[in-house]
Amino acid sequence: MGLLTRREHSRLELFRKLKAKQFLQDEIETLLDCLEQEGLQSDARFAESYVYSRAQRGFGPLRITFELKGRGISGRLIETYVDYEDQAWFEIACREYRKKFDSHMPVLTRKEQARRTRFLQARGFTSDIIHSTLAQTPETESPSGPEGREAG
Repeated sequence: MGLLTRREHSRLELFRKLKAKQFLQDEIETLLDCLEQEGLQSDARFAESYVYSRAQRGFGPLRITFELKGRGISGRLIETYVDYEDQAWFEIACREYRKKFDSHMPVLTRKEQARRTRFLQARGFTSDIIHSTLAQTPETESPSGPEGREAG
């Protein structure tokens, strides 16, 4: 019960923690069924809470989906709580991008643009969101590159 007082846990997380404390599998399953029936443990509640928490910390839908799967949340529940079409993901990506890169030069080389793309990918944003976020950048390097500019 102490585990559930601090934060929500998925069924799989609780199973792993109890298994590590040497409880028998049958005992664990019985306990988890009882907790679920009493409404003390809910994968749906965990998923909702987890998505909100991770989004507030600046993570995107791909990463959150991956993390939820690793915590034993079903694809159906993930689809319920992670809406890839939600405009909020773009806003979160822009916020994280500005927080990390606004103090840098506005003109982006291809190398710098690739670095920024990797940052957003690592945060778990889709390619569409990344493209839209980078499009918000005021200037990018010309197709011929900085070496293609005439000295003046």
